[in-house]
Amino acid sequence: MLARRIPLRSVCEHHLLPFVGVAHVGYLPGERILGLSKLARIVEHFSHRPQVQERLTKQIADRLAENLRPIGVGVVIEAEHTCMTLRGVQAVGTTTVTSTLLGTLREDARSRQEFFSLTGIMH
Repeated sequence: MLARRIPLRSVCEHHLLPFVGVAHVGYLPGERILGLSKLARIVEHFSHRPQVQERLTKQIADRLAENLRPIGVGVVIEAEHTCMTLRGVQAVGTTTVTSTLLGTLREDARSRQEFFSLTGIMH
């Protein structure tokens, strides 16, 4: 199961400036399954606190792994950071992409490639 382009907003803990983007969240079911809206709720839950994008990506994946015990979990976040676009180099349109893969999605190249293909992220 994969939910693509879940909107997110957070605040970078380093610069105290917002970053906005989308999360692609998927998992290969194991013992339990989750309603689709819950994937968006998990993204929303963790994105409400100031933090860095790398940690946000890992927190979402870890929560799914802990609660569902799936065969595999994949989370990709694409976000634009205002610390890059409004100050400093002012690189408007630049996005930062982070990913966390667990279980089969980390260990099996074919599963990993399928996940990235479904998210639209080319690896």
